[in-house]
Amino acid sequence: MSNIVVCAQVMFKLVNPRYIVCGQDQLPVVTSKVYNAVADLWKPWLDEEAIHTLRKGGFYSQKVSPNLNLRIISLNTNLYYGPNIVTLNETDPANQFEWLENTLNTSQQNKEKVYIIAHIPVGYLPYSGSTTAMREVHNEKLIDIFRKYSSVIAGQFYGHTHRDSMMVLSDKKGSPINSLFVAPAVTPVKSVLQKQTNNPGVRLFQYDPHDYKLLDMLQYYLNLTDANLKGESNWKLEYVLTQTYSIEDLQPKSLYGLAKQFAVLGSEQFTKYYNYFFVSYDSSVICDGKCKTYQICAFLSLDHSSYVDCLKQHYIKYHP
Repeated sequence: MSNIVVCAQVMFKLVNPRYIVCGQDQLPVVTSKVYNAVADLWKPWLDEEAIHTLRKGGFYSQKVSPNLNLRIISLNTNLYYGPNIVTLNETDPANQFEWLENTLNTSQQNKEKVYIIAHIPVGYLPYSGSTTAMREVHNEKLIDIFRKYSSVIAGQFYGHTHRDSMMVLSDKKGSPINSLFVAPAVTPVKSVLQKQTNNPGVRLFQYDPHDYKLLDMLQYYLNLTDANLKGESNWKLEYVLTQTYSIEDLQPKSLYGLAKQFAVLGSEQFTKYYNYFFVSYDSSVICDGKCKTYQICAFLSLDHSSYVDCLKQHYIKYHP
């Protein structure tokens, strides 16, 4: 069993290498000072081809030494972010979709497994009904690609929201095919419309070094209120995913079954999940009705069609 450290930037560490993804609103579709500066900074960890695409569009791919059958694909999903006016009318900003499909196709032919890392996640925001984290048109395209190459992708890891959440990607028939994880941040954040913020968090994934199957996740956190009162930080283990939810592993079928447990009226499993959503900031907060529906539909339904169907099942109208 091997370990991966993840925080919401996202930083991805397997033994010694560190694989990092960009996070900023206004990122261009061509070489820029930002991409060049990041490429210069990350040179010690990336090979020549990875540096080349990083300079070109802020994304890269690289095999993980010594795990030569494992590839990291770091996507620049900030290109698809709504506030990014540079890419407003672009169907394939920086040709990243084309590059991603070619890279995944090569990995499939070479019998590699892939971990996807990116800043802005696919799917719908669990705290804002009917709103995708990125532009919906780009979200739909990514979901199509991920479905096509789901047998190659062993895990997906995101940040951006500063909240702790999970998702399951299903195929068009509804069968779970991919597990996705959104890491909470080490920085608290709260918008004017939100009552809650988050405690700082960082996590450790455990995986099988033979087939790169995700086995477990250990979430650590800092009680910020307590740290401010005492004037010192004391990071603690918040939860171990398989133990907390009594599931076998982090595979899509396990997470899908967990989400179905969440949907049960008065589910204690969901109560725990929603507390961890804010990294144990305030356990007194209750999420039911529409709040719970948005959480469950965001967990299970990542594309427009399945999300609308999920809301209908809970008698909620979709409002684009």
